[in-house]
Amino acid sequence: MEKVLNTNIKTTFKLLIENIVTVPEITAAAFNKAREFKKYNSFINLTEESANKQAEESQKRYDEKKPISELDGVPVAVKDNFCTKEVATTCASKMLQNFIPTYNATVVERLKNAGAVLIGKTNLDQFAMGSGTVDSIYGPSKNIWGYQGDDNFHIAGGSSGGSSIAVASGICFGALGSDTGGSTRNPASYCGVVGFKPTYGLVSRYGLIPLVNSMDVPGILTRTVDDCVSILNAIAGFDDKDSTSLERPFKKIRLPPADKMTIKDLKIGIPVEYYNEHLSDEVYFAWNEIANLLSNNGAIVKQISMPNTEHSIVCYSILNQCEVASNMARYDGIQYGYRAEENSSTEKLYATSRSQGFNEVVRNRILTGNYFLLTRNYEKYFNKALKVRRLIANDFHKAWEEVQILLTPTTLTTAPLYKDFVQKTNRDQCALQDYCTQPANMAGVPAISVPIKLSNNGLPISLQLIGRNLSEPMLLAVAKYIENLVQFPHFVNKSS
Repeated sequence: MEKVLNTNIKTTFKLLIENIVTVPEITAAAFNKAREFKKYNSFINLTEESANKQAEESQKRYDEKKPISELDGVPVAVKDNFCTKEVATTCASKMLQNFIPTYNATVVERLKNAGAVLIGKTNLDQFAMGSGTVDSIYGPSKNIWGYQGDDNFHIAGGSSGGSSIAVASGICFGALGSDTGGSTRNPASYCGVVGFKPTYGLVSRYGLIPLVNSMDVPGILTRTVDDCVSILNAIAGFDDKDSTSLERPFKKIRLPPADKMTIKDLKIGIPVEYYNEHLSDEVYFAWNEIANLLSNNGAIVKQISMPNTEHSIVCYSILNQCEVASNMARYDGIQYGYRAEENSSTEKLYATSRSQGFNEVVRNRILTGNYFLLTRNYEKYFNKALKVRRLIANDFHKAWEEVQILLTPTTLTTAPLYKDFVQKTNRDQCALQDYCTQPANMAGVPAISVPIKLSNNGLPISLQLIGRNLSEPMLLAVAKYIENLVQFPHFVNKSS
């Protein structure tokens, strides 16, 4: 049964249709594997009882020859910052440790409506504020690649590290992450899976506990591009509960077989500013190798300039902290969130609840954001950052006048060792790890990380494709083309 979990959604759907396997068997195998890989700490909560009920209902539909979709009966996981009805949603923080929503996030509801089986909620940095999944109150997640013990492991990336491990280890076929500055693509890169960030507004944010409203998007993690498309088709489209949702109707994407695709005359841009002094030689060589490979297969590959890239991470940091300060204000210990044992005054109750409920990373972002938003600083920091954000978006608009798609690194290096990563501050971690990913969030454009090869020490190296708004069909098709060329070894050289 483990072999089924190591296949893809379309293959599994066919096996279920032909009654070669059953949904309860696949679901049981997923939970067995989750327990087997417990040491990697990908899950905060396994929802075995409700999943078994969903599996039984799904199997009845197959018995009646009436499956809802190709996702019917497929095990999926959800990052623990998406609301799930009657299932705890913690954001890996003491502040929400006991929060049990009364409703599902739209993306969760749509997955369930497609018949997918939710097997659990995955680990993350607290309130998704990080790039390593190291700040969770439930402990750090550990990369399945290169694991040599609990004292010697590589980070999974963040903040959707739990989701990326759940997919990379074969526990489930796909998982939802969130992506504010690269939080889906970053862990996908480190864990050797596909990580997709859609156009802002294409997928509903309703029920996603906000970090930065103007940049947050639900993300998708899968082992193959086709599986990513299957999940996107189930969750994308207008949602009247989300004021930022695009009203344009979503047309389901159908990708042709890879051997039927061509990239002849496709214009691919290589932004020179994405070459950073911290870019490792191995990632650079992989970037150059794929650019040459695409050129040899008929694409027109050219260097372009995106001059404001160097300012993007500073701009992102300011806007991020300002919106964090606003979003976190609701957690006062009275209406929302953890309540401290404090009765001396309301003000003291607020202060103590927030001090105990938030970790240092969250508290620092709140304090810094409030500083930037002070009347005397508003123009100097917040407004100036908004203007720089417009310049960054304009860089992308100008790029589309020359090329159709961008090819960049996803991360500057392979996954760092945990013991090295935690020596840096959260701010420095994010500035380095998100350098190549967060400009796409600033512009709201779609981007996807695709695993390319293994490094000399057996860790995944990935590259990123970025397209113009609503170019998902082309972006995913090119990603699938590259995936077929490189044949990344998903289940090789992992520790179990």
